[in-house]
Amino acid sequence: MGLRSYIVTRILLTIPTLLLLLSMVFLVMRVLPGDPVALHFEKKAEPWQLEDMRRKLGLDKPLWAQYADYIWGLIDINYILAYGYPNLGKSMQTFEEVGGQIFSAFPATLELAIYSMIIASVMGILLGVVASKSYNSILDHLIRGFGTVTYAVPVFFLGIIFQLVFGVFLRWLPTGLRIRASVAPPTGLTIILSMPSGGFISNFLLSSIAGLTISAICIALLKVKHVKFRFKGFAISLAVFIIAWVVYAYVSWYFVLKGKLQIATGLYTIDSLLEANPVKFVESVKALLLPSLTLGIILSGIFVRLTRTNMLETLRLDFVTAAKARGLRESTVTYGYALRNAFLPILTMLGLQFAMLLGGAILTETTFSWPGLGRYIVQRIYFRDYTAIQGAVVMFGLFVTLVSLVVDILYAYFDPRIRL
Repeated sequence: MGLRSYIVTRILLTIPTLLLLLSMVFLVMRVLPGDPVALHFEKKAEPWQLEDMRRKLGLDKPLWAQYADYIWGLIDINYILAYGYPNLGKSMQTFEEVGGQIFSAFPATLELAIYSMIIASVMGILLGVVASKSYNSILDHLIRGFGTVTYAVPVFFLGIIFQLVFGVFLRWLPTGLRIRASVAPPTGLTIILSMPSGGFISNFLLSSIAGLTISAICIALLKVKHVKFRFKGFAISLAVFIIAWVVYAYVSWYFVLKGKLQIATGLYTIDSLLEANPVKFVESVKALLLPSLTLGIILSGIFVRLTRTNMLETLRLDFVTAAKARGLRESTVTYGYALRNAFLPILTMLGLQFAMLLGGAILTETTFSWPGLGRYIVQRIYFRDYTAIQGAVVMFGLFVTLVSLVVDILYAYFDPRIRL
């Protein structure tokens, strides 16, 4: 099986996985005790008010009808194009769009997850390599002890210690929120566009000229490298290019009609750089430092032990001995040969841990009052908000599935035996 067929197969297998997850969450939420309508009124409503609320929320319909409405909302293309996210229903407590609430909380969790994984992976892999190189020495025992202790320490306990030391006593870093209340959140880059002089067709033709010119340059460079073009591959590439260019032309036309282009990621560190505001960037990094350090140190213990174990096995293999016999530098043998071959299990753990963080580091976000997805889920569970919990869990499942898919593809790319 080729890499392309393997990727297509893995993508197709994610569809029934997501459908099964969605169905289980839908049924479990209806079985759990608690009435969201009664909680909304705090049990101080008349019977007719409760019935009216159930009718507005669709809870008066049969279970299969509620399930059908929910599935249809997720695949409603018109809604997705209009709002930029799927129709996950309305919150049973605030009556706001659940999709909007989730996607407004997700960037905070994503930013925390990215920086936490950078700290955890760099610290854990480097310490694991050092421990494997210093096998059974005092340094090896110290690093192993560090990995065990950090993994065993509760995340909320380490977070509170960091807050007391660096936030309360030393007053170096803030202890909550993504940015100080006195500083406005970064808005990213805003580009004011002039109104178009022609219609969409003229805009598409003008942009196609630039696209065809770039394509011609790329083909010429590939010809210089003596790359052979087969008809099937060339036809597929051409079709993908045309479709992508039509989409690009439409998107650019849409923003031209709006009169401005807003480039914002929701990640405060990135948006502050796009805004060219160093003050907001420093404030964003300071607010992010304590929670990301807390999560990064806790997770680094996993990578210390995993890297050490795999490196010990790899360093004993014949190709490492042969590389040393050829006179290669120690760092080249360790990082260029041994670590590269021991990296596949580490890559799997990186993907799984990152997917878990995307689902919401609940304890960390609660400890640091971080307005992310994990804290949002906790608040919605307290109110038995069916639609909000369903939407959050489905999005969490989608993130886990996507990250697992990327890990599987990278696995197959690095190790061709997997796709055989």
